Amino acid sequence: MNWHDFWPPVRISLQVAALSSVIVLILGTAAAWWMSRRRFKGKIVLETVLMLPLVLPPTVVGFLLLVLLGRKSWIGQAAERLFDAPVIFSWWAAVIAAVVVSFPLVYQTMKNGFATVDPELENAGRANGASEWQVFRYITLPLAIHAVGTAFILGFARGLGEFGATLMIAGNIPGKTQTIPTAIYVAVDAGNTPMAWAWTAAIVAISFLMLLLTGRRNPPESTRAAVQPRKSL
Repeated sequence: MNWHDFWPPVRISLQVAALSSVIVLILGTAAAWWMSRRRFKGKIVLETVLMLPLVLPPTVVGFLLLVLLGRKSWIGQAAERLFDAPVIFSWWAAVIAAVVVSFPLVYQTMKNGFATVDPELENAGRANGASEWQVFRYITLPLAIHAVGTAFILGFARGLGEFGATLMIAGNIPGKTQTIPTAIYVAVDAGNTPMAWAWTAAIVAISFLMLLLTGRRNPPESTRAAVQPRKSL
């Protein structure tokens, strides 16, 4: 066991998972709120596109991202001019891969959370002069706060375990883009079983703790009381 080589993939994985889970929580929450409050032609097609990364092989997702963000694409070229460095095979590429593959989980969780909010409470806020942003901030989001916590944890756990798409667009650069899953792959390929077991134990422990926090716990008392119909006086 070389502990000097053990910690960098753990640190990079935690950093990538932490940042990607925050980004995907914001994106997934915004998309879920907008989609749950809108009716338009082609909605089912758009929602299918948003859920595609859940069923596509990670290598396919990685290939599509490689084409989209590569140095030959206009997005990749614009990003390279802006940041003076290519997007692919960078730490940010690992974050992007984690965001894309974890988005469907966060989106669906938040959509289910918003579905539990009583529309009458939102309409009451609008009737009292609240804007859509105020309704979302002070009524919808607090009532769906349990879903927010669950979505964040699921996004973190999914980003932590991402392998295929990360390997395609971020590579496996030690100390820079090498995450725990890619480090395990290299260790097994090199016959370094002790290191592979150590990284496996680390990611299993972290994932177990994060999923344990989802816990199928009941919503807070204040949330349950708010969503329950009020008895007329």
